[in-house]
Amino acid sequence: MTLQRQMGFWLAALALFILFLWAFQDILLPFIAGFVLAYFLDPVADWLERRGLNRVLATLIIIIAAVLVVVVVILLVAPILADQALKLAQDLPALLRTLLAKFDAAAPQFIKDMVAKSGTDIQGSVGDIASKAAGWVATLISSVWSGGMAIVNVVSLLVVTPIVAFYLLADWDHIVAKVDGWLPRDHVEEVRAIARDINTAMAGFIRGQGTVCLLLGLFYALGLSLAGLKFGLAIGLGAGLLSFIPYIGALTGGVMAIGVGLVQFWPEWSSVAIIIAIFAAGQFIEGNFLSPKLVGGSIGLHPVWLMFALFAFGYVFGFVGLLLAVPMAAAAGVLVRYGLSRYLSSRLYTGTGQGAGQGALPQPVPTPVKTPVATPVKTPARRRT
Repeated sequence: MTLQRQMGFWLAALALFILFLWAFQDILLPFIAGFVLAYFLDPVADWLERRGLNRVLATLIIIIAAVLVVVVVILLVAPILADQALKLAQDLPALLRTLLAKFDAAAPQFIKDMVAKSGTDIQGSVGDIASKAAGWVATLISSVWSGGMAIVNVVSLLVVTPIVAFYLLADWDHIVAKVDGWLPRDHVEEVRAIARDINTAMAGFIRGQGTVCLLLGLFYALGLSLAGLKFGLAIGLGAGLLSFIPYIGALTGGVMAIGVGLVQFWPEWSSVAIIIAIFAAGQFIEGNFLSPKLVGGSIGLHPVWLMFALFAFGYVFGFVGLLLAVPMAAAAGVLVRYGLSRYLSSRLYTGTGQGAGQGALPQPVPTPVKTPVATPVKTPARRRT
């Protein structure tokens, strides 16, 4: 099969996959959630299997424990979290106006004079923007809480997702072996190498960074709640979940927590200092303990590429796209790096034919040139004196 036919085949397969996602995006959520759950828990099943448990029994224990944890979270945490998130969105304009009033009272006079000369109504502009943002956030939360559940309701997530995860987790090794048997034999080692790189990137992000985000969210939520911060649970969990984008979670959560703390505790600076210390401690723990242990080295996903993938997949496929964005971005990153390495080793890049790779263009065979053999010239020997 020529390179053009191979490219055409794989591009057609990619187009069919995208079309399938777009056509069935409304019903794919429990299946994709089950796949992600099985992929996330596969190392735990392997660990239990190495301890002597049957694969099916190990899978059953893991799924039951996971379902119990999810049910407890939904029953105990979800109502409080949704209530705090909605109230935070509704109170956001008032919080910003209060912060501006406090800034106006504490700001130096020359700053007030500069603002007055510019003729800018900061309070009116910020209040209007905050009102629009709060309305958008409240609408988004309400649509996710009601409309999203209407499409794929809680029953499907609690019933279909565990069943899918159970069957995938129980047959994971057989599925991998089956797919490996479908690989083209001429390129099997090369495809396996690419698949290993994709698995490393996806495992580092989904398993490693996912665990880091969960632990950070629990740390921030517990710390802010114990500090007495209003909306501490929602802000802490939100900061933890956003931590999969480096610095974004801590920055967003820290700004919101400090802003709410200034409004709530002013002029008690010690409480605001505790909030700052909580986020500083979270960043120290993440950078020195969690990420080195759970994520390891670089996973090859630049924050800008990750944010673009989240926006693009979320815009096209909705909430299902958000679940697929990270693994698809990881796979695309590996494929792009592979293609770049092939390009850099080809004559298309070097231009001299010195790149030794399968992608190099064929080199012309030089015609041997016959050179005349020089006749040795005898020089007279020097006479001794």
